[in-house]
Amino acid sequence: MRWQKPLAAAIVLTALTASLTAQASPGRPAVVGGVCSPKATLLGFSDALDKTTFDGQPVAGLSALNLTGTDQAVALVDNVGTTPARVFDLRVHSRPTSVGVDGMTILRRPDGTPYNGGDFDGEGLVVERGDRTILATSEREPSIRRFRRSDGRQIGELPVPSRFLASPAGEASGNATFESLAVSRDGRSLYAGMEGPLASDGTDANDRTRNRIIRYAGLPGRDYRPVAQYAYQPDPGLALVELAWAGPTELVSMERTYTPDFGNTIRVFTVSLRTAADVSKVASLADVPTAAYTRKKLLFDLVDCPPSGAVAKQPQPNPLLDNVEALALGGHLPGGRRQLYLMSDDNNGATQITRLYSLAVDLH
Repeated sequence: MRWQKPLAAAIVLTALTASLTAQASPGRPAVVGGVCSPKATLLGFSDALDKTTFDGQPVAGLSALNLTGTDQAVALVDNVGTTPARVFDLRVHSRPTSVGVDGMTILRRPDGTPYNGGDFDGEGLVVERGDRTILATSEREPSIRRFRRSDGRQIGELPVPSRFLASPAGEASGNATFESLAVSRDGRSLYAGMEGPLASDGTDANDRTRNRIIRYAGLPGRDYRPVAQYAYQPDPGLALVELAWAGPTELVSMERTYTPDFGNTIRVFTVSLRTAADVSKVASLADVPTAAYTRKKLLFDLVDCPPSGAVAKQPQPNPLLDNVEALALGGHLPGGRRQLYLMSDDNNGATQITRLYSLAVDLH
């Protein structure tokens, strides 16, 4: 269901963004963002990274994003083939929206050799407190590995409950495991989100999968252990692709799908864990009442944002859309809203775009 925009709210939000002009490209007039929903405003977007390289490596397949400062971020690559697993240090600006690469770190096995597309499918990313280490998920096994920021070498790995391993070792599908990773402000809680359901959880009659989010407890740079699981249900036909921490019992989630000859659907939600039950010991989520699931509320559907001069390389219901897989929640903006960045994963393909989106969202 799409947001209905009350006239008064639309007028106020349009006024707030009238002066937020995105930087124009040569030969193209400046474009302006605008209202996406009563709770979200597009501030701008940038395609500056699309089909670029850095230090000989393509800046492509960006599947996770983590802010490390006001204008700094780290992006994880969903690498393919023999390309090395890597993260890029980015400089990002919200108004006008811009992005550039400042550095790159190759992610390496404990023996120092680089991971690649054959054994590492990077999807979720957390920069730990102190900025010395990162945690990165691979949805192939799945795994959550710890790497040093300085040289990219793996120095640890978090335990994964056996039923979450990809079939035949466990109940998960190999390409639908740990797609997202979020961390609390104090670093004591991690949230690993499953893109799809375990085999025993399945899908309901309305084509909604029954997913699980694992909460880990521990300390930054040290050991974490699984302590709880929560049930999460994406919209019909959509998959859970990203999580961000917004408060002690609040998350932000992103769901996505792609339909040939139509395009992408990208929706962002606020998620409450306040009344969610721990389902760690539940054999099948089909047996869990909906009241025990996490509760979510639509923050915005990206299709409702103004196109703002965007150009799509393939059919899309709105040319602003692409394969958005990364989300990062930033600090407070004037008026009490929060900075939100999205990033699309071009899958190293000619008909998809690497695009950074900047939005202001109201999480209250």
